[in-house]
This record gives sequence, structure tokens and C-alpha cells, in this order.
Amino acid sequence: MTIIETSLVGTDLGITGTSGVPAADAPQKAADFASDQEVRWCPGCGDYVILATVRGFLAELGLRRENLMFVSGIGCSSRFPYYLDAYGIHSIHGRAPALATGLAVTRPDLSVWVVTGDGDALSIGGNHLVHALRRNVNMTILLFNNRIYGLTKGQYSPTSEEGKITKSTPMGSVDHPFNTLSIALGAEATFAARALDSDRAGLTEVLRAAAQHRGTSFVEILQDCPIFNDSSFDPLRREHAADHLIPLRQGEPIVFGADGEFAVVRSGFGLDVVATAEVDPAEIVVHDAYADDPGYAYALSRLSDQNLTHVVTGVFRSVARPTYDDSVRAQAATARERNPVTPESLQELLTGPETWTVDRAR
Repeated sequence: MTIIETSLVGTDLGITGTSGVPAADAPQKAADFASDQEVRWCPGCGDYVILATVRGFLAELGLRRENLMFVSGIGCSSRFPYYLDAYGIHSIHGRAPALATGLAVTRPDLSVWVVTGDGDALSIGGNHLVHALRRNVNMTILLFNNRIYGLTKGQYSPTSEEGKITKSTPMGSVDHPFNTLSIALGAEATFAARALDSDRAGLTEVLRAAAQHRGTSFVEILQDCPIFNDSSFDPLRREHAADHLIPLRQGEPIVFGADGEFAVVRSGFGLDVVATAEVDPAEIVVHDAYADDPGYAYALSRLSDQNLTHVVTGVFRSVARPTYDDSVRAQAATARERNPVTPESLQELLTGPETWTVDRAR
């Protein structure tokens, strides 16, 4: 067993999200991460592709299965821990980030992952999500976004587009949907990315970057629900998909389209899409996920719209900031140094030295 040791806290000096997690003794295969449970999603569900991609990536990551922890909430995506031969917790609706926070703080030898859906994470779990992001807990959050409630049979979700006709909105939804990456970046996520379920190469690349990042890595994965929201992302898969997808590549100008006919340029305080031929090449934005200013990544997130005219994929932001769990452990160590005397029993700890007696006779 190999353990990567580090004594540095919250810096960017070679520490990764997997520092301190035991490595596997031998090379692994995707099949090593398949559990004995029957995978029970609807035929055609994008979750199958994501599961296969994650299994393959975990083999590449090379960590001991005993030190992998997947925590989920409630929803179709939340069955994920059953289908991995690793440790997992199928928790309660929206609370997966809270449980994962406790694990990350108390067990630095674990690689902690949260698997959630658009309803689970952004509705009842919205508060837990934004606080995990702002605290920068060392975990990776995979948010499966199919823009619908699948497990509860097709109600609209916080990411459903306006006018969406569902069982709970028969005349069309009047809600304005969340832009998930804007929420993550508004909470000052240190790592934020988006991938498409059918793009296994792109998803693997994003997962690799997310796992190496120390802090909260937020990854939105767009995926179809073939039963209640079939073909919802078809503009990103079929003919002319290249005109809709804006892939981000670190250090490269942001151009897209089948022949690179579109580009991203600065426009006032934000960004805009223009025809490449109509601008000076020097005006085209060069992507920098390591930029300290979160405003740039936020502006990128605003290029994506609910009608899928444009959807940005790849790593939006990846910056270093002290993590919550490293800081809590460091604080606890300092407290022990200042007061090395430990209680002899749990009762002594609960009672403490500051007690008094209430005289009932008075």
C-alpha cells in the first residue's frame, strides 16, 4: 500500500485532491469497480454511459477501492453507489454534501465523491450545495442534469426550461430555470466544469481535472431521461451540434463550429459570440481557467442558455484556496497542542470543569 504524505495545508504546491489517499497495490480495470448489483435504470438512460465512464476513470485514478467513498441523495442518479465496488452511502434528499463534508473532515485518507441530480441538489439540497462550494471542502460533486424529476415520474425541476409541459405543469412551467454553473461560480467554487454524457473523452478529461483539484470540484453532466424528457439535449448531439457546443481548452482561443466559424470575445463586462471572420484574431478570448477573477468564469457561464443555442463545456475555473477540511484539522491540532490533557471518559468531557448545582430548596 502506498500513501502520498503531505504536511501542507490549503496551498497549491503539488497537493492534489487525492493527496493522502492510499494508492492501489496493482493496476486496476473498469471491471474491478463493478458491483454485484443489477443496474436498474431505464433503457437508454444517460446514467449508463456516465457509470461506464466513471468506472473506467476510477481504474485510471489508481486509488484503493476501500478508500473511495460515494455519497448520494435521492433520485435516479443517487442509485450510483450501488453499482460501484467501493464504499458508498445512499443518504437522504439533498443532504449528500453535508454527509460528505463530515467524511472529508474526519477521514483525510478518503477520496470523497457526491453524486446528485438537478432536483436533489438544486431544490431541497440547494442550501447544502452552495455552502459546500463556498467552504471549499475537498470533495468532487457530480450533478447529473436531465432537466426533469425522473424518479418521481416527470415533474419539472429547477433546471427545466420555461414553458416546460410536465405532469406538474400541464400548461407549461412559469419558473425561470437555474443556470447551474452560474450558481456554482456565484458561490465562488474553486473548480467548476461541465460535460456531456455522450462525450466520454470530454467527460473523462473533466473528471481527471476534478479529482486532481484540492477543494470542492463541481461537475455538471448533461444527460437524457428517455422516459420523461427524451431528446432534451438533441441540439448538442445531432447535425450542427458543433454550432451549439463551445468547448474550453486551457490556453487556447475560444473558437467553435464545424470550421471554427464562431468565436468568443469580450463585450462590456461580459462575453459574446461573434462570427470569427468579423473580428481581429487578437480580440478572441484565450481561455484561462486559472484566472483569479471569478468574474471571467461567471461570464463564460452566462453564454449558455436554456434553449441550448450555446452550451459551454470543459473546465470553467480551477484555482487554489485553503480547504475547509484541511483548516478544521489544523485548528483541531492546534487546540490539542494548547491543551494536551484529554478527558478520561465521555462523561468527563460532557460535564467539563465548569459545573454548578441548583438548590431546589430555594
